[in-house]
Amino acid sequence: MKKSVLSASIFATLAATSFTALADGPQFYGRADLAFTHSDNGIATQNQKDGTIIENNFSWLGVKGSEKVADGLEVIYQMEFGVSNYDNSGNTFAARNTYLGLRSVIGTALVGRNDTVFKASEGGFDLFGNTNSDIDLLAAGQSRTADGITYYSPKIADLITLNATYLVEDNYVTYKDEKRVTPDNMYALSATLGDKALKAQNYYVAAAYNDNIDDVKAYRGVAQVKFGQVILGALYQNSEHVDSKYANLEGDTYFINAAYVMGNLKLKAMYGKDDSGLGKYVKRYVGGSDGAGMETVSDVDLQQFSIGADYRISKSTLFYGHYTKYDGDLKLAGMKQDLGDDIVTIGMRFDF
Repeated sequence: MKKSVLSASIFATLAATSFTALADGPQFYGRADLAFTHSDNGIATQNQKDGTIIENNFSWLGVKGSEKVADGLEVIYQMEFGVSNYDNSGNTFAARNTYLGLRSVIGTALVGRNDTVFKASEGGFDLFGNTNSDIDLLAAGQSRTADGITYYSPKIADLITLNATYLVEDNYVTYKDEKRVTPDNMYALSATLGDKALKAQNYYVAAAYNDNIDDVKAYRGVAQVKFGQVILGALYQNSEHVDSKYANLEGDTYFINAAYVMGNLKLKAMYGKDDSGLGKYVKRYVGGSDGAGMETVSDVDLQQFSIGADYRISKSTLFYGHYTKYDGDLKLAGMKQDLGDDIVTIGMRFDF
């Protein structure tokens, strides 16, 4: 009995100490995001299931923080995990941005897993991000990569940042017929101008280049501007597969979108078009998760139209809904295939 009381006392003391340390140091945060979705074909849904389903739109848990270690020098860190145990996939956690880094007057350097600067160049453009209408269904290069180094420059003249992602090749070595295969240099570069949140400045412009990361070579330009309550945006991208086996996968992707903000209500619409066949939508249609058979794809003509609304009832809680139509076709081994789908989604997001 005495041992039990002593153990309980020690546990309570440690818990209180840990809580105090957590409150003064690292920040615990997360997101729960669930939606009811009806899809005719299920190509774009998170679990690729059709009919009426519940979607987990990348809920997550994380801890992040920083600590000053010298004048003008901070250690920064983040560990973030996707939470997948809402569904019956059998998965509990998924890898998200997790890194250790340093921040100083010459910029910020992070080591670990992170969104590439090519992906990050979208800024706040993707009005339907993290849903079945995300731009990555059409646009390639939306990569979150591990074993990499990310650099962000300080904001020059309070306007411009220069950024880079470099993946360490030796961490990506494979073996084929007992021979070591080392990939070519894998990196991404970007430059941004303005404010992606459209607060400090009412515009955001970015240019980015991706070389070999996820076997894609691509360049893009992004622009957003805010006129009072109206936000307008455009994105153009050219992409090609780096493997000659998939030389058929090359082309252009573009999006235009608009939003109108009235207090806590945001109305939004987006149109996209892709003929590269390198986005998730075509890959899933052709070969599921592994994209088998992509070498037989040709004449891709895929369009996406989305319209929806967000309504924020508090700082932490958002309700949203949208309708998305995918339309178009491609040739698979010379045979024409229909890419159409209609999707309706109603969801709720809670941030903490």
